[in-house]
Amino acid sequence: MASYHLSVKTIKRSAGRSATAAAAYRVGERIECQREGRVHDYTRKQGIEETFILTPKDAPDWAQDRSRLWNEAEASETRRNSVTAREWELALPSEISAEDRSQITRQFAEELVSRYGVAVDVAIHAPHREGDQRNHHAHVLTSTRKLEAGGFTTKTRVLDSAKTGGVEIEQMRGLWAELQNRALERVGEVERVDHRSLEKQRETALDRGDKLSAEELDRDPELKLGPAANSMERRAKAVAERQGREYVPVTERGAVVHAARQARAAFREMRERLDIARETYGIEREAGQGRVSAGLAALRAATAKDRDGRTSDDIRERLSQVVGRSRDQDDTQKPEGRNYARERLKEIMEKDAGRDGQAAVHKLGGHSEFDMGEDTGRETRKPSVNERLKDVLNKSRERLEIEDERDQEKDQEVEKDRDIDRDPGLSH
Repeated sequence: MASYHLSVKTIKRSAGRSATAAAAYRVGERIECQREGRVHDYTRKQGIEETFILTPKDAPDWAQDRSRLWNEAEASETRRNSVTAREWELALPSEISAEDRSQITRQFAEELVSRYGVAVDVAIHAPHREGDQRNHHAHVLTSTRKLEAGGFTTKTRVLDSAKTGGVEIEQMRGLWAELQNRALERVGEVERVDHRSLEKQRETALDRGDKLSAEELDRDPELKLGPAANSMERRAKAVAERQGREYVPVTERGAVVHAARQARAAFREMRERLDIARETYGIEREAGQGRVSAGLAALRAATAKDRDGRTSDDIRERLSQVVGRSRDQDDTQKPEGRNYARERLKEIMEKDAGRDGQAAVHKLGGHSEFDMGEDTGRETRKPSVNERLKDVLNKSRERLEIEDERDQEKDQEVEKDRDIDRDPGLSH
């Protein structure tokens, strides 16, 4: 799943850092710092996919020489506590190609040049060989002074001021989200990133009535591991993989992050199941099936994901198979004097759905507040997050309390039922 990250850091002399060292490390080159008299050699660094420098149109030719560029940036600052460079750290979507990642990074860098008149040095990094292989990212190093024909001139105070700095960075965060979402849309990905805070995203989800997304967003921001903990967790994952066992975090921070990621993965899984169920239900209803048959097909389609190990790429093909199977089963003779719909649903879920089906069958005993229909109005306790994680598949939208007499309805009543599209259902 695409995730958003943009952070802005400063390279400060007061912290013992220099622009020359920062540039050499990020691009994997050798740069001699004339101010310090030190050589920063990172030519053995691996995982660097692409580097490039962008400058304003009237910048001098020497600005394309990385060593000269950052030595000039250092020389333009005279104070012991000067900020000599600013770094924009960007997470790149793994769902798009390397070419697309390069393109959106370049577009972001071009905006920095155009907006602030600074020099921009970009390094795109591949995921660490022992880490998360989706962790494509870019380091965008910018000067803190404008670069003009005569060299570095005035400071970019708009980014330093307490009044304007936050606003500027927030606008650039929005631009980065927009660039990523356009790229994801071009390759047909449905996921999108959002640069806003979790609280604002949650408010938006509630406004549009998406309670599941609101529940997912009702959490604290993910804890940052830090270099030391991150290294320990990477080693623990590698050992677990070699030994063929499940990874167990070895640090407190790692445990918190791992649990949060597992919870988000569970929510994504449930959202996918619900989407499959809703689409199945809609196809069934459009094909003229009753609400019971459509509900059964929706449940089977949602639980089939676990059994066949397939993803939603071939949803429509799988749904058509499910729909055909449910029609064949509907032709069987229904015993008299029994609530056949309820008993049949139990049989199917016990046979096909496995563990999730057993939980759902228990709910069918009348103990669930999530019926397939209108709200019953009963006052029930609010389920815990864990319960919602387990039972969200059973949040059916249509009531299955169908009387036996409905199975014997006349043909004209069936036709009437087909014309009703306003009933709340899984397709809405």
